Amino acid sequence: MLRKKTEGAARSARLAQILSDTAGATMDRRTFLRRSGLTVGGLAAASAISGTMVQQAQAAEGSGPVELKKSVCTHCSVGCTVIAEVQGGVWTGQEPGYDSPFNLGSHCAKGASVREHAHGERRLKYPTKLVGGKWTRISWEDAINEIGDQMLSIREESGPDSVYWLGSAKHSNEQAYLFRKFAAFWGTNNVDHQARICHSTTVAGVANTWGYGAMTNSYNDIHNSRAMFLIGGNPAEAHPVSLLHLMKAKEQNDSQLIVCDPRFTRTAAHASEYVRFRPGTDVALVWGILWHVFDNGWEDKEFIRTRVYGMEDVKAEVARWTPEETERVTGVPGAQLRRVARTLANNRPFTIIWCMGGTQHTTGNNNTRAYCALGLALGTIGTSGGGANIFRGHDNVQGATDLGVLCHTLPGYYGLAAGSWKHWARVWDVDYNYVVDRFAKTTDKEGKEKSMMNIAGMPVSRWFDGVLEEGDNLEQQDSVRAMVFWGHAPNSQSRQQDAKKAMEKLDLLVVIDPYPTVTAILHDRTDGVYLLPAATQFETYGSVTASNRSIQWREKVVEPLFESLPDQTIIYKFAAKLGFADEMFKNIAIENDEPSVEDTLREINRGMWTIGYTGQSPERLKLHMENQHTFDKTTLRANGGPADGEYYGLPWPCWGTPEMAHTGSPNLYDLSKPVAEGGMGFRARFGVEREVDGVKHNLLAEGVYPVGSEIEDGYPEFNYGILQKLGWDGDLTDEERGVIEQIGGDKPEGVNWKVDLSGGIQRVAIKHGCAPYGNAKARTIVWNFPDPVPVHREPLYTTRRDLVVDYPTYADKRMNRLPVLYESIQKNDYSKDFPIILTSGRLVEYEGGGDETRSNPWLAELQQDMFVEVNPFDANSAGLRDGEMVWVHTPEGAKVKVMAMVTERVGRGVAFMPFHFGGWYQGEDRRSKYPDGADPYVLGEAANTAWTYGYDSVTQMQETKCSVCRIEKA
Repeated sequence: MLRKKTEGAARSARLAQILSDTAGATMDRRTFLRRSGLTVGGLAAASAISGTMVQQAQAAEGSGPVELKKSVCTHCSVGCTVIAEVQGGVWTGQEPGYDSPFNLGSHCAKGASVREHAHGERRLKYPTKLVGGKWTRISWEDAINEIGDQMLSIREESGPDSVYWLGSAKHSNEQAYLFRKFAAFWGTNNVDHQARICHSTTVAGVANTWGYGAMTNSYNDIHNSRAMFLIGGNPAEAHPVSLLHLMKAKEQNDSQLIVCDPRFTRTAAHASEYVRFRPGTDVALVWGILWHVFDNGWEDKEFIRTRVYGMEDVKAEVARWTPEETERVTGVPGAQLRRVARTLANNRPFTIIWCMGGTQHTTGNNNTRAYCALGLALGTIGTSGGGANIFRGHDNVQGATDLGVLCHTLPGYYGLAAGSWKHWARVWDVDYNYVVDRFAKTTDKEGKEKSMMNIAGMPVSRWFDGVLEEGDNLEQQDSVRAMVFWGHAPNSQSRQQDAKKAMEKLDLLVVIDPYPTVTAILHDRTDGVYLLPAATQFETYGSVTASNRSIQWREKVVEPLFESLPDQTIIYKFAAKLGFADEMFKNIAIENDEPSVEDTLREINRGMWTIGYTGQSPERLKLHMENQHTFDKTTLRANGGPADGEYYGLPWPCWGTPEMAHTGSPNLYDLSKPVAEGGMGFRARFGVEREVDGVKHNLLAEGVYPVGSEIEDGYPEFNYGILQKLGWDGDLTDEERGVIEQIGGDKPEGVNWKVDLSGGIQRVAIKHGCAPYGNAKARTIVWNFPDPVPVHREPLYTTRRDLVVDYPTYADKRMNRLPVLYESIQKNDYSKDFPIILTSGRLVEYEGGGDETRSNPWLAELQQDMFVEVNPFDANSAGLRDGEMVWVHTPEGAKVKVMAMVTERVGRGVAFMPFHFGGWYQGEDRRSKYPDGADPYVLGEAANTAWTYGYDSVTQMQETKCSVCRIEKA
């Protein structure tokens, strides 16, 4: 980040200045990339203010020939290839993957220095526990036994739901799958991961609009966009390499980049049109744009007629968002929104891009569905250059979501119904009743006994409420007594005051991570805490899913360093201790306590029919990584070579078995391709028709279908009975029919494409040119959501009290075993004491909670101070100066001490804080609480210490983009 001096000159970075003065030499790009994470002439040393220190980075030394290992960056979801140079088992250098279709030989600052992640000196080096306030080294065997004994005791006293298993978007696909399977065998749905607090509202909103809750196209397909509508995202900092693809569209298509954001970001600096709007008013903004679209007749009427249900309901809501009302709520002039609407209408196909700026709201599901409605109204979904390009955050947050590390579903978005559990019991080759018996029972209001296995668990956004709420407020046997943070930064969550209290109340707190994380120091415990060193993804191998649904295979770069272990090994050790390893791993080979990654992926292939994770065998994925150079850099399709005709990474759905050799699906809902080559309509997951006031409405597509379809109209999802009615069941092999009949028993006609373990139903449907999941309309009215059509609702904490009457929040309710507050918070007026809107976001230098990147000397040097951006008008009114320390106060009694950055990036009445910092708590430096040598180089206040209450009405996504604050001189 560049900070301004009074005279306007940028301050020189401290370490860079030392290098410049002492070394007196320049370094080209290639040399920097090769030496990232290494010493630069042995001169990389500097001191920092505020008690931080950037220490000397030692060069790793290896001997022997250089061996190249191909891996994938562990930061964001772009999926950049890293070529590691290894000598004698030591990672000595790196290059970006020049053949990679994703990063095209480029790295961002984080990717360029990723070698330091594996060789970093600030990592946890051995298991340790807190004894009498001191970190004490123990063995892995003792750690597993002590933790396991305490968990078994808690299970006996309070039931399996009293242990919370918090997984990670940093796990590989295979590790994520084993983690969710582990939670099932333990007997709880109290399992979740980072996706809950980044894109859960995307998954829910988008999946309930057109079938799948993922990015529809790809970073590469943006090359074909004639316009880009970017809202709630800042890829220049959050996904820097992705910006190359946006800039290519600008250069070759003169593509118009429209950036809507309350803050003038680095991405906004590239915009053709920048729209500044009030935080928390996304729905109003989008409806204000659509008002002009409908008013001028710019919508795609034929697309809506044939492929969309419910647009008339959207039109009715949009009608109230006149230019005057839209400006009153959002602050954006009607003339500017008319210009935006005209630009989109005249530059089709355009793509819609969003990230956490749109998702992390109490109305996040409304926002994402409004974005979808914009694309549907203008007919830009399901086409190359169009689509909803949803930029996911962590490197495998897409994969971990797909693999079901969530409190409300099993792998593959199967949900928690009995049929879903029976499907996975068949995949796991265990008796269904064995799984049932692992879970606790509860009694409903009518006195009927129910299994907790069919009830969604608590989301990670609310785990501390599961500890702190009174027993009669919890819909489970007992409160959460043990918490396992397995690759998760707690400072990425709001309400840190409550998280601290909960950590101190727990019986047992376990961290499994390459780094101690803020979990190690936020609390004031003196015992009952364990830190277990997990290996990084460079010290193991397996698959990882990029944001565009492509799956890539990582090679192991080096063996696990220090006493760290791969996550799959730790999972196995705990399963063995807790007594279910034999059942859990019966079809997965174990060697030296490490489950086979290939066997694990093959088990995934056997079960993940819903989203087509079935065709991507280990062999096919390795083949793609070995032949990256054969794939087109825009279409992602191989042009010749051993993977000819396939799309890079076999983006899901990759239908059928690996033997079917499906190509993968580059752009979802694209009718211009045969299903066998990645084409499909919208998914038929909402029924065939809907009756409203006695009138039946068709929910299937009308007269449109993928190229080559033998059914030239809409159709429902396939099951064995439909194959029989069509006369296509004769195309099944005897083996396929036998599997279907075994699953269906006396009702085989009901066996559908999602649970047919033979893959026969999918194979036969595709043989006849049909998508196994049907061919339906997208819907813009989600009748099972609190707001069937998205509406604007004022944030719980708002400075615009005049709008609360017109746009109130929800009534208080219960969700996920807990009470959820809405109107009881919004009814209080905090605007006089807290007059500034507070929002948050990312920096290019750091990622997530920042433990890893702030422990990297190359990145730590770039940004050493936690700060708050304040508009000059607000700063001058409060007597604040650039660079001085200030207190940021919020309504729930929290405060953080940070540096003021006075800048026009934020508008009047708005302040911004990045969320990557930790290690300070309300003005107190907690560096001394870290284990020796494991404290990050840079510490700072966590923005989420100050963040207030607020959760989405569908997914319990936390609100971190719109609260209120008061800023005072420290």
